[in-house]
Amino acid sequence: MTALTDYAKNLLARALIGRQPSLPAAVWVGLGTGGTDAAGLTGEPSAAAGYARQPSAFTGSGTQRNAASIRFGFTGAVGTLTHVGLFDAVSGGNALAWAVLGSPATLGAAGSITIPAESLTVLAD
Repeated sequence: MTALTDYAKNLLARALIGRQPSLPAAVWVGLGTGGTDAAGLTGEPSAAAGYARQPSAFTGSGTQRNAASIRFGFTGAVGTLTHVGLFDAVSGGNALAWAVLGSPATLGAAGSITIPAESLTVLAD
């Protein structure tokens, strides 16, 4: 995940100059249909289809990787999801980073999408 949102870029800039921003205590992963640096992940599915952002812990000394698998369960069809994003809240909150999925995931009925452990990477470059 190489695309930091404008919010995350500003957060890091303040941290680098000692302005002590409030850094996220936890992060949630979301899925969607697009993304931009200004907005982060866009096109998240509806909660009515069982969608919810999932908490994730990351590990690493340079590149950060999700420590465990991240599973999204759906009670109905959500179409094709093409992007992944990080947020500082389970709903609403601030978008932190976004990226295109390695391959799109299509659900035409209830089912699940899993991001395997250590396959979601974050590197501020």
